[in-house]
Amino acid sequence: MTLFTVTFASNGIGNCLYTEQIDLSTLGTLEISRATTIEFNQPQQICEVRNHEGQLIYQHASRNTCLLWEQMHFNSDQPLGMVTTETTIPMP
Repeated sequence: MTLFTVTFASNGIGNCLYTEQIDLSTLGTLEISRATTIEFNQPQQICEVRNHEGQLIYQHASRNTCLLWEQMHFNSDQPLGMVTTETTIPMP
């Protein structure tokens, strides 16, 4: 089972990877925005994860691997920096 984390900043803004395993509605009125987008780069034939500013932060040929990376990253305390395609993603 995957554990999910919600982290709150001192200004009250929470950050987490969206999952229905955490009932966010219990927190009150929500304003939700995506931290990343995952899209296929057709000319390069690779999936790219970009942050909300459009910066490339991860890429892999497999969209599923990108989704797993996103899940691992947003449930860790690591800063959102560029990660190479060499990153090992443990498969469930």
